[in-house]
Parts: sequence; C-alpha cells; structure tokens
Amino acid sequence: MSHRIAIFVSGTGRHLENFVRLALGGELDAHVTLVLCDRAGAGAIERAQKYGLQPVTLLPADFEDGEAFSRAAFAAAAEAGAETVLLAGFLRLLHIPADWTGRVLNIHPSLLPAFGGKGYYGHHVHEAVLERGCTVSGCTVHYVDQEYDHGRILVQRTVPVLQVDTPDDLATRIFDEELIAFPEALRLHMQALRVGQGPEDTA
Repeated sequence: MSHRIAIFVSGTGRHLENFVRLALGGELDAHVTLVLCDRAGAGAIERAQKYGLQPVTLLPADFEDGEAFSRAAFAAAAEAGAETVLLAGFLRLLHIPADWTGRVLNIHPSLLPAFGGKGYYGHHVHEAVLERGCTVSGCTVHYVDQEYDHGRILVQRTVPVLQVDTPDDLATRIFDEELIAFPEALRLHMQALRVGQGPEDTA
C-alpha cells in the first residue's frame, strides 16, 4: 500500500505538482490524501484541482492563535489518513503535536543551518546569500520541530553561486535541485518507517 501524504502549501504549488506527477508515473510509492492551503487564492489550489484534488483552505485569521491553527491543520491531516505531512512552500510556523513528531518534513532554499530561521524565506534567502558573497548554496530537507528550519537534516543538495547571479537566477537553479531533494528525502523517510526507525536514525 502506498504511503499517504498530506501537503501543506502557501504559494504556487510547484512541489505539490511534482509529487503528484511522480506518484502518477510510478516513480514514488505515495499518494496525496490532503492538500491544505493557508492562503485564499493561492496558485496551489488550482494546481491541486487540475489533478482532481480538492484542497482544504484554513485561514490563520479564523483561529485564536497559532496553536489553534496547528491543531486544526493536523486534525485535517489525520482525518485524511495521512501518515506524513510535507511542508512545500508553507510559510507559517506550526506547533507540531507530539504524535506527529518525526512525521513532518520541510524544504528550505539554503544549506541549513546557514540562512535559516525567521525571516529567511524565498528571495530573502537568495538575496542574503548573494550579499554575503557565498560561492555555494543549495537546499535542505529536514524534519520539523518547534523552531523555524531547525530539525534534523535528511537531504541537502548544492549549487554553485555565480558572480553574475541575480536572486532570480539563484532561485531557479536551487529549485531544480529541490525537485530532486524533496522526493529523495521522502523516500528515505518512508524507508526508515518500514524498518521501524525514527528520524534520529535517518539524520
């Protein structure tokens, strides 16, 4: 039986589409049971619908605080039968319930721990990398804990930073690697679960 995943999104849903295509093509032994979006009108909603998925939209403003939002989000994942949650361009800090520890993965567009934490997302990351004069950057897939970009690392992939790069150039080069890294990390995670390991064993 294929692994059941929930994908939480805030933006365009390009990672979502990549996972769906890999699953449909038989390259990933998983299927999407839930797409959850925290922004009305996000492009990911239309992408999900294109593949017959009906996203759930949870707006943070409708909840008392971040913990209440997190409880609702993970309750939706549990109701959908998800075994693992993927944060694919999801920009909100979640409070991870104890029973979801080691079952939530995030992708970040830098080589963590560098350029991680609050405020480092999207082009803010790439601008900081260029301003610092780095010659290498990349992406990281990690387990999620209660801090931004802090959990144990599963996969990292690197790219060169060229002197002529703009933030857009760097973002494009890194995103190409993200499309490889995130599925690779999910496969490692699923393999660890099959043999009874936890995230500590796969880091």
